[in-house]
Amino acid sequence: MARSSRRSPFLVVFFLLTCGCLGILFAQHSGQQTSLGGDSDVRDSLKQFTDVYQIVEDNYAEPVNADKAIYNGAIPGMLHALDPHSNFFDPKSYALMREDQRGKYYGVGMTVGPRNNKVIVIFPFVGTPAYKAGIHPGDVIVAVDGKSTENMSTADVADLLKGPKGTTVHISISREGVEKPMEFTLIRDEIPRYSVDVHFLIRPGVGYMHVSGFNETTETEVVKALDEFGDLKGLILDLRGNPGGLLSEGVGVADKFLKKGQIIVSHHGRASAEKRYMAQHGNSGKEYPIVVLVNRLTASAAEIVSGAIQDHDRGLIVGEVTFGKGLVQTVYPLSENTGLALTTARYYTPSGRLIQRDYSNVSLYDYYYSRDSAEAPNNSSREVKLTDSGRTVYGGGGITPDVPVAPVKSNHFQDTLLQHYAFFNYAKRYVVSHRPTKNFEADDAVMQDFRKSLDEANIPYTQAELVDNADWVKSNIKAEIFVDAFGQDEGVKVRAEADPLVVKGLELMPQAKALAENAKKIVAEHNAAPAFNR
Repeated sequence: MARSSRRSPFLVVFFLLTCGCLGILFAQHSGQQTSLGGDSDVRDSLKQFTDVYQIVEDNYAEPVNADKAIYNGAIPGMLHALDPHSNFFDPKSYALMREDQRGKYYGVGMTVGPRNNKVIVIFPFVGTPAYKAGIHPGDVIVAVDGKSTENMSTADVADLLKGPKGTTVHISISREGVEKPMEFTLIRDEIPRYSVDVHFLIRPGVGYMHVSGFNETTETEVVKALDEFGDLKGLILDLRGNPGGLLSEGVGVADKFLKKGQIIVSHHGRASAEKRYMAQHGNSGKEYPIVVLVNRLTASAAEIVSGAIQDHDRGLIVGEVTFGKGLVQTVYPLSENTGLALTTARYYTPSGRLIQRDYSNVSLYDYYYSRDSAEAPNNSSREVKLTDSGRTVYGGGGITPDVPVAPVKSNHFQDTLLQHYAFFNYAKRYVVSHRPTKNFEADDAVMQDFRKSLDEANIPYTQAELVDNADWVKSNIKAEIFVDAFGQDEGVKVRAEADPLVVKGLELMPQAKALAENAKKIVAEHNAAPAFNR
């Protein structure tokens, strides 16, 4: 109680100053003076807040946690009343946001996750301290620096593994088949968070690239990947699950695929003039066909890239309707290592589309999690715009794909195997006993061995289910074995090659080429026409 009482005056003052600073920022940017009546209304509202908070602190049934009341309650509540994307970051979440933006962190370089009430290694990143030390997928983390991980969450263990570059961390690991715990002393290093997490030639001359987000290194990573591809005849740009990130990086990536001078995106707000972002360098005449894969989790900067490619008829958008985030947040660093992400503008695609989804009369949970992915927006009520070649596109409700493809839904048998980590557990045992090469395929002998592992683990299945899902099972076995034997990147490649939407994208490459060529012809005819015919 004493700690809460000492901190709460600071937090209340901090909250009031935050509100005051926002008013100053808006007033300065807009060039308008705040009316005396407005000042009076604000003072009255703030006094009501302090009165309510004092009553709560003095009379609530349990001691009041001031951090929770202010950081998790009052400030986020105020911001979420404005829109779903304005947000307050407490010290921990602010540090994580900056870590994501920078595209790196300091630690040992492995992904950990929960399994049977224990925290295990999902996979170490190739080349990192964990990988070099010989830590394997499936290893159980028993202790970190002598502190038992029993009853710890995955996040707690991950926090213990992170630390300043050059410092040491001691990890105790339990490994199947090894009687005693294994001890590892690792030196923490800079671990990159690659946003281009996989890229390779999926067919001769056809590149595949997955961009997981837009941080400070994304444009550089995309350039590097394109250079490594060499002379491309086509590209599958996979933006599925990409939540966005830095606007500048989204603009930089789009620049690589458009012609110099083409509009990428524009934005303006109540307190800011319109700003237009153009392709500064362009694609240098490299006009290979592009298929962009999107889904319901493709958002923000990823939608800027998708929208620019679609509006300029540069490539074919394939998949689901995207998330629909057309609001720009400016992050204001505050005291106590906190930050405020405030919506300051709306962005528009080159054709003038605002793709922001309607969030009025919708709870925050429903806005983020309860959208029906199979339900496309009602076009009759949407803003109509045209691409460069005159194709119809719509504003509001995200980017509607040129070729809609519903996601493949798993069946009960597949869900059961995944819930029991059947492929993960099988792979870690198989790799130890068989030492597979990159020529590995899940043949009949492997399938028989896998079925035996299901029996030993008491995982229910029928022979008919195995037969009906044989291709899916073989693909998952191969992917997990490649992760375990050769690293996460190799496993992701295997998954991409068998991904139904990626396969569909390859089939649509000729259509993407025809789209771009037709648009180029129409634009050229339009530009050559006499002015009075325009």
